[in-house]
Amino acid sequence: ERSNLAGVQHILLVLSGKGGVGKSTISTELALSLRQSGKKVGILDVDLCGPSIPRMFRVQNSDVHQCDSGWVPVFVDQDKSISLMSIGFLLEKPDDAVVWRGPKKNALIKQFVGDVAWGDLDFLIVDTPPGTSDEHISTVEALRPYKPLGAILVTTPQAVSVGDVRRELTFCKKTGLQVLGIVENMSGFVCPHCSECTNIFSKGGGEELAKHAGVPFLGCVPLDPQLSQSLEEGRDFIQEFPKSSAFPALAHITQQILDSTSQRSS
Repeated sequence: ERSNLAGVQHILLVLSGKGGVGKSTISTELALSLRQSGKKVGILDVDLCGPSIPRMFRVQNSDVHQCDSGWVPVFVDQDKSISLMSIGFLLEKPDDAVVWRGPKKNALIKQFVGDVAWGDLDFLIVDTPPGTSDEHISTVEALRPYKPLGAILVTTPQAVSVGDVRRELTFCKKTGLQVLGIVENMSGFVCPHCSECTNIFSKGGGEELAKHAGVPFLGCVPLDPQLSQSLEEGRDFIQEFPKSSAFPALAHITQQILDSTSQRSS
């Protein structure tokens, strides 16, 4: 029987041992940037307690429908170039809390992996919750038969955040998940008036960690009011703000991922 993931070329997990570092931001911008490169992308949001992906694409009021092979993901545009699946689409009210024990969460993750009719995709990006426990183990185990490409780890520059992400590196090692690289998010604030960069949260923690762990450093994404605004309003930052300071950083990260997939294919 043909699996629902049979048409998916590459699966990427976005991980971090810590909350609030911008995993959903990186997942969203990565999807938009890959679409800009002509790729078809899906995002699987397995953050069951804080599903923010639907809001970031301004499709939070959409419903999920059934088809013969399972759930049909929500498409964000008429070209169907980006498709999403999230528990946010399954809640009766947007303010409903998911008060579940582990087994119920794990069952839904298995269902998300097996029962969503993604069709043909170049990339499936899996946006994960903080931590290294239940949901992460379930996600990696459910995806293992489909040989995921690997994980992108997101940190902010502070030592506290870097320490938590170091644990995520250990998780990847223990579960046999290849680390494609580390992204340092919120890396300095670039003033929109004078373009000077102020390192609000110190600097260089992500790069130092990558060097220490022997994994690629994919780049720094600065704090950018235009990026925050586009995520709040569900707009396409990659198309609308090509002159912003965060744009070249995101484009560089995307290019490195495309390079690593083409090396793997050749």
